[in-house]
Amino acid sequence: MKYDIELALNNKQESYALNQVAAQANGAVWLKSGNTVILATVVMDETHFVDEDFLPLTVQYIEKSYAAGKFPGGFIKRETKPSDFEALTSRIIDRSLRPLFPKGFANPIQISVLVLSADVDADLQVLGLNAASAALYISDIDIFNSVTGVRVAKIDGEIVFNPKHSDLENSTFDLYLAGSKEDMLMIEMQALGSDEAQMLDVGLVDPFIDPIMASQAILMRQSNAMGEDELIDVLAQAQAVLREANTMYEEAFQPYAKAPFELQCVIKEIDAQMSDYVVVNHTDDLKRGISQMAKTERSTALRTIRKAVLCEKPQWDEHELKKAIEQVKRSMVRAQILDENVRADGRSLREVRPISIETNVLPSAHASALFTRGQTQALVVLTLGGAKDAQMYEGLTDRGTQNEGFMVHYNFPGFSVGEASPIGAPRRRELGHGNLAKRALEGACVRNGQTIRLVSEILESNGSSSMATVCGGYMALRAGDIEVCDPIAGVAMGMVQEGNRHAILTDIMGLEDHDGDLDFKVAGSKAGITAMQMDIKLGGIHLDVLKEALYQAKEARAHIIDIMMASEENIELNEGTLPSTDLFHVDPSFIGDIIGQAGKTIREIIERFDVAIDIDKKKGSVKLTGKNREGIKGAREHIEGITSGLTPVEKVEYNVGDVVQGKVKKIVDFGAFIELPGGIDGLIHISKLSDGHVGRVSDVLKEGDELMVEIVEFKGNKIGLGRAK
Repeated sequence: MKYDIELALNNKQESYALNQVAAQANGAVWLKSGNTVILATVVMDETHFVDEDFLPLTVQYIEKSYAAGKFPGGFIKRETKPSDFEALTSRIIDRSLRPLFPKGFANPIQISVLVLSADVDADLQVLGLNAASAALYISDIDIFNSVTGVRVAKIDGEIVFNPKHSDLENSTFDLYLAGSKEDMLMIEMQALGSDEAQMLDVGLVDPFIDPIMASQAILMRQSNAMGEDELIDVLAQAQAVLREANTMYEEAFQPYAKAPFELQCVIKEIDAQMSDYVVVNHTDDLKRGISQMAKTERSTALRTIRKAVLCEKPQWDEHELKKAIEQVKRSMVRAQILDENVRADGRSLREVRPISIETNVLPSAHASALFTRGQTQALVVLTLGGAKDAQMYEGLTDRGTQNEGFMVHYNFPGFSVGEASPIGAPRRRELGHGNLAKRALEGACVRNGQTIRLVSEILESNGSSSMATVCGGYMALRAGDIEVCDPIAGVAMGMVQEGNRHAILTDIMGLEDHDGDLDFKVAGSKAGITAMQMDIKLGGIHLDVLKEALYQAKEARAHIIDIMMASEENIELNEGTLPSTDLFHVDPSFIGDIIGQAGKTIREIIERFDVAIDIDKKKGSVKLTGKNREGIKGAREHIEGITSGLTPVEKVEYNVGDVVQGKVKKIVDFGAFIELPGGIDGLIHISKLSDGHVGRVSDVLKEGDELMVEIVEFKGNKIGLGRAK
């Protein structure tokens, strides 16, 4: 392959072969960086036009398994549906390039990004966007603005641009910024857990053995939430990097760009007569319609106005009238905000809608939270499991199979917005919103080796259901007694801008998202930001305006967190269904005693206390998982008794031959555990229950039965019992 362009950028080299492959596409580039090769193509349908008010742009980012010398996973050895990473990367490229197209562009555009060879240290999201932007730039489509991506990390206190993929493991945050020479167009940000906090998650730092290091781990995790001033400073540096990179791209690509043909922009002028008539005769009706909170209610009100106007003016075209009413409505919403500082629902610009929170509304789930803010409602349900319950996956650049132990799954059924649509597989938007909530919560959650799954069912939506998922997700974690270092909340911000005037809106609803100029989601604690996502509907946003929005969001988060903390005080755990986990360390020299000969001791502990036990023989770590806390507590006490030489047997004096009254505590296949006076347990073997043969213990005993038993033997730390004659 002959490369036309060689570019030396921050921490990476990029080589481009232009228009040498896929020659029938409008634009095609072959990008090589290290051992990574990406083919990006742009194709436009020149004969078809979409007569709707949206950009018909489709982006597909596709990873080929052969790119890393792998077979596709699963039974079918062929690439099929996109992985979550592919869907999320497609979404990132789409959101970054969409602002480039002029209003009214109506030709369907297909951008395909194929990963043909992959380097383990490559940042495929940055390279994928750069390749797609280059293909668009050199195509014959009349767009001559370069958009590139940059990833920013903070490693050992130093800001690093375009780090290696492996270096992100040591970073305290992950910032992805896309923009042109002049403007930021898209931002994704996540605060990452520190090494010490990650060690605490997997049980390598035990708070009982090393409380100082454990507390430092939690404090370091808390400090990873990025403050607003620091974020603005990093964004300013990243914007300078983007300015330099895009200048280099445009200078290098411009000689290779194809001669453009004129774009067909379908911009139909709104009938001024219709607009004026609506303003003069139906302004009050429109105001009442705009004040309708729900999308369905508002649509009904606008449709009623349209029908009324058609009765008055039957000669008018209904489709054109609908556009005129929509334009008048949009102008009224924006003018009311800018001129009166009042929003359509009567709120002030900084006001958060009323919030209500209920926890553990699902008695059979491990934990749940119903979070309602205005007309947005999320039911977030928590399920806890062990390491074996983690989601297995393997990315193209991964060296082996990975396990995802913290999952957030977001579902957005049609009924949440009053639409009669079937419920199907998650779409890109649902994957993106779930990923945003995951990034917001994961860095602050102390997992202690557990697998955590949060499922957000959006029951009603009128603005920022993803941020309702963050708030509901935190409450569900606490309702499941999961430790979170700091309360985490999220809020969606918006903006209306006309000329030099702008207004920042807190907690936007659907109407303000539709008619506004910014969708800016910020999640974090009172101290700082853990996750952020921004999409610009304008050409870009200035840093001073962004800073204003960030601090207004911080104020809103603090308000929401105060409400969440008050609700947290009233949480009642689902004790009957909530599994419990305990992680502690013992002297490794006692592991043999805990396991016992041929595993007999550990099997008896498992049966007696109804727990699962995982032991690391080298480190001496013991993980207990059970259905109730009493069993976990009893198993830990028993194990610690073995390691300390003090067992429950030694707490009460018994002699062989003593006859006492006991209570059946637990029935197992080989006998029953009997609780004796003083809280001590003994074991009566099935062979000693009767003079004759007993087929099953449950045939002669039930849990809770009281019976007289005789102490027949002491075997190590155990009391052997027989049926008293």
